[in-house]
Amino acid sequence: MTFETIDYAHGDVALKGRLVRPEGTPRGAILILPTIANINANIERRATMLADLGFVAMVADFYGAPVESFEASFPMGNALRADVDHYRARLVAGLDALASAAPGLTLSAIGYCMGGQAALELARLGAPIVLAASFHGILATDRPATAQTPVKARLFISHGDADPLVPREQVLDFWKEMDAAGGNWHFHSYAGVKHGFTDPESDARGKDFLGYSTSADRQSWQALAALLDEIYA
Repeated sequence: MTFETIDYAHGDVALKGRLVRPEGTPRGAILILPTIANINANIERRATMLADLGFVAMVADFYGAPVESFEASFPMGNALRADVDHYRARLVAGLDALASAAPGLTLSAIGYCMGGQAALELARLGAPIVLAASFHGILATDRPATAQTPVKARLFISHGDADPLVPREQVLDFWKEMDAAGGNWHFHSYAGVKHGFTDPESDARGKDFLGYSTSADRQSWQALAALLDEIYA
């Protein structure tokens, strides 16, 4: 499959998305929100997997700047998320770029790690998506959804129960938040599984909180595909 570069912007920050189209008539369009390390080969592989399922898929660009190393991504991610309105506007810019590149298609958002939180932020703000899916994403937010700001998109969360970045207290708080906001959520939790469980490179990054799980990776993807079949029937 051939990737297209999609030029877009958030304010004065120039951004570049990576988009791939399926063969034949697309079923819908999905924004992929990457990890804190931004666009890489594993995230682009997810885009091709979604294209194989019949979707136009675009990987959003968080920073508009190169990420020199995994360690260098942390201050970049923290800076982007420091102001929730600024952060959400950056996410909406990516969704708008996908909508322009795939006009008329029903939109969803899928994210990994920081991108999982980002997908949930789009749902919280009421973006025009039918599904927000988070893989090993942070569940906390600086602006929780409420009964006054209901969550209309369906939610799919795949979580490693041994993820120290998302302890059970955060999980329970998320459930309470989404129940209060009327969220329709599917929550899949995998025993003994750490953060980053869908990335085969996780074990090589030298971080105790990261770990790849072949089983959780496979099962979570199959569950997502089944839910996409239901939503996009």
